[in-house]
Amino acid sequence: MTGPLLFTPFALRGITLRNRVVLSPMCQYAAEEGRITEWHLLHHGKYATGGLGLAFVEATTVTREGRITHGCTGLWEDSQIEGMRRIVELYHRFGAKVAIQLNHAGRKGSTERPWDGAGPIPPRAAEGPWETVAPSPLPARPGWPVPRELRAEEIPAIIAAFRVAARRALAAGFDIVEIHGAHGYLLHSFVSPLANRRTDAWGGDLARRMRLPLLVAEAVREVWPADRPLFYRCSVLDGAEGGSTLEESAALARELKARGVDVFDCSSGGMLSSATLGTLHPGPGFQVPLARAMRQMAGMPTMAVGFITEAQQAEAILREGSADLIAIGRELIADPYWAYHAALALGAPDPHALLPRGYAFYLARRAALVRPSPAAA
Repeated sequence: MTGPLLFTPFALRGITLRNRVVLSPMCQYAAEEGRITEWHLLHHGKYATGGLGLAFVEATTVTREGRITHGCTGLWEDSQIEGMRRIVELYHRFGAKVAIQLNHAGRKGSTERPWDGAGPIPPRAAEGPWETVAPSPLPARPGWPVPRELRAEEIPAIIAAFRVAARRALAAGFDIVEIHGAHGYLLHSFVSPLANRRTDAWGGDLARRMRLPLLVAEAVREVWPADRPLFYRCSVLDGAEGGSTLEESAALARELKARGVDVFDCSSGGMLSSATLGTLHPGPGFQVPLARAMRQMAGMPTMAVGFITEAQQAEAILREGSADLIAIGRELIADPYWAYHAALALGAPDPHALLPRGYAFYLARRAALVRPSPAAA
């Protein structure tokens, strides 16, 4: 292999990604009753022309009560399909595959948007709060509202909501579905002993704590076509004493793989604090070792995410066997054409081919006319 691994295709079931660069799911908090707005089309329009292999639409709730904020996208009703279809068509028009992340916020729902503080919605707010649910009546943070403990008879309805949302994702034309099992949201809270203190069939040992995400994966796989991939995002480590361990996450990954999950998307944290609003910079690629560990321990493809900003850094992650896909979030906000710039930096054979024809023509022509300076020569 002579070219950069970052720009080689990656096949999963009946889908082939043209390269390994992935737009990570990033919530925009701009939806109206779960429906896509003009902002989402502007947001994704930038990335659709940027040469990505795969793009994720943000965490999208499977029930109205499962939202993080009032501005979260949803697929809890059919009226929300059309807006999603428009985003899918944008990406397909320019050669990228597109995925959606399905979520239920659990005890971390009913919060303000991040720029408004990300705390619980005040009772008298114009957009009022709603009741949150969890495996156990433990608040997400000290001083937050105590969520209602889900009754065992309510849990099948949540599983069904993921199944129906996956059907709607299929109707919208998505290539890939990801189940969100990270960052302290409902599925993660069932798995983590920090949030799940149940003594019934849904809590206790690991086998019972991971029962809900496994049943959700089975339900989604039942309606998601066999030729389309299924991802699962996991907080591999809770980052707190008594939380989930590498060994437990690897066991979860193996069980998910047996149920038709194709890629383990490796994140961390979020159980006792925000996974995205931390005050300390953890360092470049701080979660890459987690992707490498899961790839080795579970024997399945992984996606690495978290402060991956440089082309050479992304290439090294793939070359060393730490992950199969590279997910990039905020760096793509700063540079929607990161993939193109990375292709140039890594010496990919035809970096201009990543761009729409009008862009590619002019930039390739400019590159052909540029002569190196005497100093560079």
